[in-house]
Amino acid sequence: MKTNPPVEKNEYMDVQFVDLTHEGAGVAKIDGFPIFVPNALPDEKAQIKITRVKKGYAFGRLMEIKEKSLHRQEAPCPVYKQCGGCQLQHLTYAGQLAFKEKQVRDVLERIGKLDMSRVTVHPTLGMDEPWRYRNKAQVPLGEREGALIAGFYQQRTHEIINMDACLIQHEKNDQAVQAIKDICNQFGLRAYEEARHKGWFRHIMVRYGVNTGEMMIVFITKTNDFPHKKAILEKIIERFPAVKSIVQNVNPKRTNVIFGDETNVLWGEEYIYDTIGDIRFAISARSFYQVNPEQTKVLYDKALEYAELTGKETVIDAYCGIGTISLFLAKKAEKVYGVEIVPEAIEDAKRNAELNNITNAEFAAGEAEAVIPNWYEQGIKADTIVVDPPRKGCDEALLRTILDMKPKRVVYVSCNPGTLARDLRVLEDGGYETQEVQPVDMFPHTMHVECVARLTLKS
Repeated sequence: MKTNPPVEKNEYMDVQFVDLTHEGAGVAKIDGFPIFVPNALPDEKAQIKITRVKKGYAFGRLMEIKEKSLHRQEAPCPVYKQCGGCQLQHLTYAGQLAFKEKQVRDVLERIGKLDMSRVTVHPTLGMDEPWRYRNKAQVPLGEREGALIAGFYQQRTHEIINMDACLIQHEKNDQAVQAIKDICNQFGLRAYEEARHKGWFRHIMVRYGVNTGEMMIVFITKTNDFPHKKAILEKIIERFPAVKSIVQNVNPKRTNVIFGDETNVLWGEEYIYDTIGDIRFAISARSFYQVNPEQTKVLYDKALEYAELTGKETVIDAYCGIGTISLFLAKKAEKVYGVEIVPEAIEDAKRNAELNNITNAEFAAGEAEAVIPNWYEQGIKADTIVVDPPRKGCDEALLRTILDMKPKRVVYVSCNPGTLARDLRVLEDGGYETQEVQPVDMFPHTMHVECVARLTLKS
């Protein structure tokens, strides 16, 4: 029997908010029917206007807050309500940390069906200063009144919000983006126009080694020509003595994927360097390197603690990237094997091991679900397996391999609590027990939360 939604478009109503969505919108319910309202917070009472009604849910606009949350604050960013980069600046930082802990706990119970009476979810580890933490700016270019603009996209659009500063970017990145925009405007360079597939300048990327002071600038362009190259490079180098590398990446495709296949060094080195703890990393234009080095150290220290290494263990690091976690593990283990599907990342991992004089780490390119069973057949058996998969979580074949190999411990580093919960269910059904989960706030003022989970094989 069909029932009509209990709300209608353009209807005004008073509601109380009970939760947040994964995009940061407030959730209110009328007879169990969810209504999603941007900029609302749990525990608030407000008048809303219904803007869109679907079969199972509706959207609304916040008209008047009648009872404010104790955790509501004024967002310090002037373009916060337009920009899609942050979702939680209107929530105090203490409120953000508490919400992220609750988010993790809820998905472990709802999706993972874990017995939360025996799984410890710790309070979220946050930052003392949760601003200006990003060491990489990746900014689309557009045009307004014949001049270049640069900024992030407005929520759910590809309209660029022109901005002079982003409060979660390192100041050096902001300065570089603005300077490059100004310099390129002097020479009349044209921005790429996505709708017509015309123009030249698609994105600017700036990487800054927070602990070394080294900077890389990457021009992402539609074609491999570079108008006024010599003069532009000279102005950049003069303005920013910390620049060690200027690179051009060419992406001729009609796509919203940022990088193309061709990358050329225009000036300086192919790499810049940065450190996490006492380990030094070489970072190329397309290397995956965590954007918040301070919290990366917190995350990896927790993964190392959960691995419980004594110096005698063999460890496998699935999805090892450029070897960031592997090299931390190698300092405490007898042998570490890292696997990653991206061949360039494996070359970076080998280079980083050499850079740090680490000789007990071995790296292989390929799918973890193919390489690890091959190692197993060769007699390589891990005492501990560490996984740090992309947002989609672990491949089913990898989970089966873990269950076949039966390491004593699994340490799961996750950037998506939902797929973490799903995969923990598989591992629990296969004989593992989730002991504890530590949320880490890698991306303050956004909805994202990283976690480290510790699992042990049931005896």
